[in-house]
Amino acid sequence: MSTTDQNTTQEFILTASCVATRGIVAAATTLLTENGCYISEMAQFDDQDTGRFFMRVVFHVTEGEVTLDELRERFVVVADQFGMKWELVDAARPARVLIMVSKFDHCFGDLLYRHRKGELQMEITAIVSNHKDLRPMAEREGIRFVHLPVNKENKLEQEKVLMEIVDETRTELVVLARYMQILSDGLCKQLQGRAINIHHSFLPGFKGAKPYHQAYDRGVKLIGATAHYVTADLDEGPIIEQAVQVVDHTYLPDSLVAVGRDTETVALSRAVKLHVEQRVFLNGNKTIVFK
Repeated sequence: MSTTDQNTTQEFILTASCVATRGIVAAATTLLTENGCYISEMAQFDDQDTGRFFMRVVFHVTEGEVTLDELRERFVVVADQFGMKWELVDAARPARVLIMVSKFDHCFGDLLYRHRKGELQMEITAIVSNHKDLRPMAEREGIRFVHLPVNKENKLEQEKVLMEIVDETRTELVVLARYMQILSDGLCKQLQGRAINIHHSFLPGFKGAKPYHQAYDRGVKLIGATAHYVTADLDEGPIIEQAVQVVDHTYLPDSLVAVGRDTETVALSRAVKLHVEQRVFLNGNKTIVFK
């Protein structure tokens, strides 16, 4: 296979955001074109409320032998010109993901299944849990399982150990797959923009214990789940994805719980997929998501 054929099959993803102004798209696409790149997909959004511009470009090299590092080095000129926050990555490189769990296994099992089937472009670096219940599931997949029991006295110490694991494994994303512990403000800040949680309803609403029983008592007609980035404000982080299921008066609490499990797995897996494919941009308390 020739070098050109190899380059053609190797896709790259450029993501960038900056203050909205003229000439951004022209400058970025011109640089890629001049370096022998073919743009196969492009999405952009100009947020008039914040005055910021967001862009995601998928491309591959069709002429020459330019490398990813060389493209990064050459794009610095454009990035500096517009004050961009940007990243240029190999689309085929799997994201390094650590999953946190407690006792509920539905979200965890769904992520493992999708990972095994190749639906999620990620490498699972470790499974961390405050209980041992899901160790067999992790070990069946040959994935490292770390038991970190948490109580009021050791919470900060265990979070320090968690961050050591994150650093040691070069983890890029932490997924809370129904991890039933509240993270400290300090840990939330350390993981800002790289930790996703799943919440068992639309946000905000039905917080605390037995959310589906609360929903039943209120006679809800929709069951929802929300995947969002973790912040110090509990269940108030920027929303990435939501899933919904229509219900009616015949659904008892146990039925709502079952439906809720489905919406949770769908919302979380979609959010993880969007993140690892470089489709999500933080925009203050919101997100920009290119689907």
